Amino acid sequence: MNFVAKPSPGEIRQARADNPKMRERDLAAQLAVSEAELVAAHVGEGATVIEPRVNDLLAGLEAVGEVMALTRNESAVHEKIGIYDNVHPGPHAAMVLGGEIDLRIFPKAWAYGFAVEKRDGDDIRRSLQFFDKAGDAVHKIHLRPSSNLYAFHKLVASLASDAQAQELEIEPAAPVELVPASADGNAVRDRWAAMTDPHEFVGLLRSLKLSRREAVGLVGDDFAWQLDASALHAMFNHAVEQAFPIMCFVGNRGCIQIHSGPIMNVKPMGPWINVMDPTFHLHLRADHVAELWGVRKPTKEGHVTSIEAYDARGELIIQFFGKRKEGEDERSDWRLIAENLPRTPRSSAA
Repeated sequence: MNFVAKPSPGEIRQARADNPKMRERDLAAQLAVSEAELVAAHVGEGATVIEPRVNDLLAGLEAVGEVMALTRNESAVHEKIGIYDNVHPGPHAAMVLGGEIDLRIFPKAWAYGFAVEKRDGDDIRRSLQFFDKAGDAVHKIHLRPSSNLYAFHKLVASLASDAQAQELEIEPAAPVELVPASADGNAVRDRWAAMTDPHEFVGLLRSLKLSRREAVGLVGDDFAWQLDASALHAMFNHAVEQAFPIMCFVGNRGCIQIHSGPIMNVKPMGPWINVMDPTFHLHLRADHVAELWGVRKPTKEGHVTSIEAYDARGELIIQFFGKRKEGEDERSDWRLIAENLPRTPRSSAA
């Protein structure tokens, strides 16, 4: 269905009925609406508006038991099965530090929330879905067969909004502009070399008014080196063959989700690289990776090495590290792999 004007909620529901197997994100794109607007069109017909009160949500989720947590961006989908335990609330940043579900949440980016029930044959699939002001998904929670339905319904009731509207006021996301870096490379190097904790990197970017990609391009080959496109598949292959634990970060404006542990089942399919492990699924669009970098950040114990993939806009898609705890040195097997992946000559534009 093609619409000149934005479709009405009824037209959106009809399009959903006409395309029952199409993914919500793809159908929303086809209809030229946000995914949040697609869900909102079903309010009162399988969807309930809930308030995106992050800390109240996290306080009630552990009782729901085992669920699947999903965080994605334009190019990567990160899914973890587990329990929302070891929760650390906060107004500006909240954390979930469970054995499986590991999140860094930025509540100010959470603008819209829905509890969704969708019939699938004889089953009903239930989820909590949260979106930013542009209507892009920041985090989703899907119930599992063992989830506690009583706790789920109690949580939904506690978060239910008085306003159950089928339309949203969406604020289009500002376009990402690629602006040439104006910072002095020596200033970047000096600040970078002085770090004693990787968490100081955000402060470096803020003070020098740089994007992550700009800083990586300016710092020099001893701290950041560009990798050949083939290095992505090579990294996955080494991780599977050697079974060492990695950390995989996928994030957006409102949430970063982390997997820590080995990966076992990697299955490429078309442009996608898929990890299909028992409690961890990853779906990564390799064709969206415009640049791949090896990055070294100083710590008090030495340094940590990451593999970072960026899209054509310079936006970070995904990061990989060797699994380590605070205060521990980096794993030698991960460092050996990361430092010996195939490289490409640094471009003059970097």
